[in-house]
Amino acid sequence: MSRDKATPILSPIATSIVAFAILVAACGSSDGSPAAGATGSATSPSGATSATSSPPATSPATTTSAPPPAPPSPSAFARNPAEVVEGQPYTQAIDPANFVTTVDNPYFPLKVGTIWTYGGGEDIEVRVTSDTKLILGVATTVVRDRVFINGALEEDTFDWFAQDRQGNVWYFGEKTAEYRDGKVISTKGSWTAGVDGAQPGIVMLAQPQVGDAYRQEYYKGEAEDMAEVTAVTGKLTVREGAYSDILVTEEWTPLEPAVRERKTYGRDVGLIEARAIRSGSQVVQLEEMKQAP
Repeated sequence: MSRDKATPILSPIATSIVAFAILVAACGSSDGSPAAGATGSATSPSGATSATSSPPATSPATTTSAPPPAPPSPSAFARNPAEVVEGQPYTQAIDPANFVTTVDNPYFPLKVGTIWTYGGGEDIEVRVTSDTKLILGVATTVVRDRVFINGALEEDTFDWFAQDRQGNVWYFGEKTAEYRDGKVISTKGSWTAGVDGAQPGIVMLAQPQVGDAYRQEYYKGEAEDMAEVTAVTGKLTVREGAYSDILVTEEWTPLEPAVRERKTYGRDVGLIEARAIRSGSQVVQLEEMKQAP
């Protein structure tokens, strides 16, 4: 995780081209042409010559090799594949064949070119780029998240997301940099799934239920954000407009136990509000959602 004063909005508090294997069954056959008939001659006691024909040759049988067995279908993820289980190590087995090329979860849609701007204690711009990054064999969608305070860039983050076939949106890491006076002062909180023990997590479940708790990321000592679903119905009015179909989560990390945040998501929009509920009262709300030309 990166910081606690200017959190990237679409990534967790601290801050997608799927490969398909195609097997082609090869059929082999052996083909023999008939052998030419051989003719022999024998002499009779009378001295006459009699012709004897050899039996016709038999064509060898044509054989066809069996196609190789089809590979097993990728196992579906559980409904909550990153469940928080205290006292147990957290690891993920990622099968690229179980991921799709788009992120269209209704509460976390990532359509290329979408731009969200947020206002409050800080100004934030989130943009879905056309770039992808291959992580653990999965082509993730690259989202750029920039935070400004008084017009000056404070943080610039590239987040990597991908959606599985069940509809869960996974977080595969981030490359983040904090700025001061136009210069990078820290990259703390950057991590990549599969590198140095880091594990991907979930940022939005496909079938969220109240009480679901899940890991959003895991890089020991650096990125350990978690979330819990607290509501799947309700209404909320923000600067951009009113929403009557929302989902609410609370997020925290054991690395900063004094910090807790509530995030509210609107259907077909994504994040509409982030509100500090412990250690501060900062509120950031959606001001505009648009599609880049």
